[in-house]
Amino acid sequence: MPWFIWVKESEIMRKRVALLGIYHETNTFIDVATTLDDFKNGYWLERDAIRAEYQGAHHEISGVIEVIDASPDVDLVPVFYAMATPGGIISDETYEAIRFHMMAMLDDVLPVEGCIVVPHGAGVTPTNPDMDGHWLGALREKLGSNIPIIGTLDPHANVSPEMVLATDFLIPYRTNPHIDQFATGCKAAEVMLKTLCGDIKPAQKLFQLPLAISIEQQNTNAHPCKGFYEYAHQLQTEYQLLSAGILLGFPYADVKEMGSALIIASQNNSSQETENIENAGHALREYALVHLQDFDGKKVKIDSVLSDLLDAPKPVLALDIGDNVGGGAPGDSTYLLEYFEKKNIDGVFICLYHPESVKQCLNYQTGDTVKIDLGETDKTYPVEVTLQFVTAGVFQEDTPKHGGFVNYDMGTIAVVKTLLGNTIMLTTKRTPPYSIRQLTAFGLAPIDFNFIVAKGVNAPIAAYSSVCPTIAQLDTPGVTQADMTLFPYKHRRRPLFPFEKVVA
Repeated sequence: MPWFIWVKESEIMRKRVALLGIYHETNTFIDVATTLDDFKNGYWLERDAIRAEYQGAHHEISGVIEVIDASPDVDLVPVFYAMATPGGIISDETYEAIRFHMMAMLDDVLPVEGCIVVPHGAGVTPTNPDMDGHWLGALREKLGSNIPIIGTLDPHANVSPEMVLATDFLIPYRTNPHIDQFATGCKAAEVMLKTLCGDIKPAQKLFQLPLAISIEQQNTNAHPCKGFYEYAHQLQTEYQLLSAGILLGFPYADVKEMGSALIIASQNNSSQETENIENAGHALREYALVHLQDFDGKKVKIDSVLSDLLDAPKPVLALDIGDNVGGGAPGDSTYLLEYFEKKNIDGVFICLYHPESVKQCLNYQTGDTVKIDLGETDKTYPVEVTLQFVTAGVFQEDTPKHGGFVNYDMGTIAVVKTLLGNTIMLTTKRTPPYSIRQLTAFGLAPIDFNFIVAKGVNAPIAAYSSVCPTIAQLDTPGVTQADMTLFPYKHRRRPLFPFEKVVA
C-alpha cells in the first residue's frame, strides 16, 4: 500500500463561499410583534433548500448561485436563509433563536474562504434596534478580519455604520420596484470572486444623508429618484467605482439610522480610490440637498382626484399607501372599499387579509349570500356578499417582479362579490401585491375592473402597469401613511428633512 494519497491540484485549490441571511423590513409603529412562526411561515431555508427555492429565479440569491456555480475554482455552500413578510418589531426571543441557529449551521461548514450575506438592512428588535448591524458584527467576529464578507441590501435599508464596518462590500438593488435583484446578486458574487483571486480588495464608505425620502417619491423610474440614480451611475463610471449605491431608507422605523444614505465602494483603499469615494459621496450629497423639496411626497387624498379617476382610462391602479403590506401594514383596511361603495362605484377589486371571513365562507356554497364583518378588530365593516369560490391561494410568477419571488402562497382564499358588484379576495396569509398572477391565476381578468386596489406604493407598479393605464398613489390612513412627519419618532437622527429645515 502506498503511504500517500494522490489528490488533483484543482481539488486542493477550490475555495468555499458560505451563503446566509436574515431578512426583514421592520415597522416599529405596529403593535403586533414578528415571531418565529412568521419566519417559519415565510421562508425558512437550510442548506440545499436554498438552492431548490432560488436557482433559476429572480432573487439576489439566484444571481449568487448562477455566478458562483459558473466559477471553476469556487464552491457555494448554502447555509441558512430566513425571511418573514414585513411587520412589527421582531421579538428578542425570535431573533436570538434565528441567529443562534444560523451561527450553529455556519459552524458546521467552517472553514470557508468567503461569505456572501443577504440582509435586508431594516430589521429591528427591542434589544438590537440595528439588528442587521448586530448579526453582521457577530459574523465578522466569528470569521475574523481576513475572510471577505460581501452582500446585497434592499434599498429600503436604514444603513448603520456597524453594517458597513462588519462587511467588505454591500451593494443595494438599483430599482424600486425591485426588478434587478438577480443582477445585484450577480454583482455581489462577481466581486467576491475577484476578491478571492486577489484582483481587488474592496473598500467602502457610508454617507448618511440629512434626508428621509418620502415613500411616494421612491419610484426609481420617475422623478426625482430617476435623476438621482442616473447621476450616481454617471459618478460611478467617472470615478471607476465598484458601486455608488443609493439607500432610499425605510421611514416607518423609529431608529437612529432611519433615513436615506449612500454606500460608495472602490476596488481598493489607495489614496486615489479613497479620494474618488469622497468626491462621489459629496457630489451625491449635494445633489440630494439641492433637490430636497422634490423628495417630499404629494400626499394625494382620494376626494381630490376622484373625478379625474372616474374619467381616466381603466382599469385604475389605486395604490393604498396607508395599508402597504410591503411596509408591514396588516393588509386588512377597508378604507377604499367603503369609500367606493358609499359613492356607488362598482367594478372594484380589492384583496384583504382576513382569515376569519375565509373560515366563515368555508361553511357556504358558491352563489350563497354571506354576511361578513371586515376591517380591523375595533373598527369592523359589515358587508353582505355573494360567494364566488373558495380555493387554495397558491400561484407562481415567472417574470422578474418586486421581491424576486417565484412561489406565492396566500393560504386558503375566498373570492366574494358585494351587492354593488365589487370583488373582494380574502386571504388567510398576508401577501403583498407583487404579481398580477394574484388575479389571473384564479380566473380574474384585470381588464374587467374599473379600479384595482393594491396595498402598496411603488412595488405593485411592476406587476400592474402593463394592464393599468392609470396609476394613482393615494394617501390613506394606516401604519404606513404617506406623511412620515405624523409618526411619533423618538430615536431618529437630526436634522432630517422633511422634519427639520436642511440647507445645502
